[in-house]
Amino acid sequence: MNIEDQQNPSTGYVQPQDDAWLARPSTIRLLWWVFFAVLAISVAAQLVFKVKGYFVVDSWFGFGAIYGFLACLAMVLVAKALGWVLKRPADYYYEQQDD
Repeated sequence: MNIEDQQNPSTGYVQPQDDAWLARPSTIRLLWWVFFAVLAISVAAQLVFKVKGYFVVDSWFGFGAIYGFLACLAMVLVAKALGWVLKRPADYYYEQQDD
């Protein structure tokens, strides 16, 4: 395919050809469905196999999935807070110019 074939006639913008299979919307949708299916199967497996935890809360249905989700959420929120605390101004590394 030539570059002229990819060019938008109204704007003149050339769109890059995206051949990566992981970047295709159909592949992304398929991966989401696979991830949801694996999650559902792993939670439903607790119906078949008895989970004996060290504490009472460990044996609740779906505890691992809920705990994993909350732990991931906590990591994202802590990282956001660290970003605000550690953020520097845009001109932090520029030399100070004395007038």
